[in-house]
Amino acid sequence: MSAAPDTIVLIHGLFLDSRSWEGWVHRYSSRGHHVLAPSWPGLEAGVEEVRRDPIPLTELDVPKIVEHYDNIVRDLDRPPIIMGHSTGAAVMQVLVDRGLGAAGVGIEPATVKGIYDLPRSTLKATFPVLGNPFNRGKATMLTQEQFNYGFTNTFDDAAAKAAYARYAIPCANRVLFQLAFQNFPWTNATKVNFAKPDRAPLLFLNGEEDHIIPAKVGAKIARKHGRSSAPVDYKAYPGRAHFTMVQEGWEEVADYALDWAVEHAGATAPAVEEAREGPAATADPA
Repeated sequence: MSAAPDTIVLIHGLFLDSRSWEGWVHRYSSRGHHVLAPSWPGLEAGVEEVRRDPIPLTELDVPKIVEHYDNIVRDLDRPPIIMGHSTGAAVMQVLVDRGLGAAGVGIEPATVKGIYDLPRSTLKATFPVLGNPFNRGKATMLTQEQFNYGFTNTFDDAAAKAAYARYAIPCANRVLFQLAFQNFPWTNATKVNFAKPDRAPLLFLNGEEDHIIPAKVGAKIARKHGRSSAPVDYKAYPGRAHFTMVQEGWEEVADYALDWAVEHAGATAPAVEEAREGPAATADPA
C-alpha cells in the first residue's frame, strides 16, 4: 500500500463547474489532503456569472480543457490522485494515458475514443444540445425538467430543484459535439491507449440509474482499460443518478473513491514520474 499523495485534483463535467465538488473538497481536506478543484478555463467567475454571461463556454473545446488540467498536474510537486466526473472523467483518462497522476478515478465516466455505446437515454439527455447542429458554437442551458432527466432523476423533487438552482450552468456545446463524434477517424482529442502497461491505476464508479452514462457504458470503459496490465476496477451503486456528487449518501461514494485511490496510488510510480517530467503530449483538435 502506498502513502497517500498530498494532492487530489478534481475535474468537473459539462453543465457544471467546480462548485459541484464542494462537498468532496471539504471532506477530503478534512482528512488532511490538499484538494484542487479548478474550473474549466474561463469559468472561474462561478455559477451565477457564467449563467449571466455564457460566452466563455462558447470558446471551449476538448483540447483546451485537457491542456488546462495537464498544466495544473505537471506544476505539482508529485503526481496527484486525479478524479473526474462525467466529461471530467474523459479528461482524466487522457491525462492518465499521458503518464500523469498516481491514480485516476472516473465518476459517471464519459467515454473516450474507442467506446462506441450511445444508449437511448444518453441521446435523450443530450438532445437539447445535439438535436440542433447549429448549436455547436453556442451555450445551451437545460430547463429544470431536462436537467432532472439527465442529472437528478432519482432525487426527490426538492433535492432536484435545489441541485438545479445551485449547480446548473449552460453547456459548452462544442465540447459535447466533439465527444459525440469522437470516433470519427480524424478526431484524436480523446484518444488513449487502452493497453498502456505503465499507466496509473484506474477506478470507475457508476450509478445504476444514470441516464447520461448508463452503468453498462461505465463497465465497458473499465473492461477496455482492462487490456492493460495496470490495475483497473469498477463499481456500480444502486439507485444513484448522474449527479452522484451531491445526491444523498454521496459521502459513501467519495470515501470509497479516495480509499481505493490511496490504496492503489503509485503502483506504476517510476513510469509515471518519468512521463511526468517529460514534455507534454499534444492532442489534435476534434
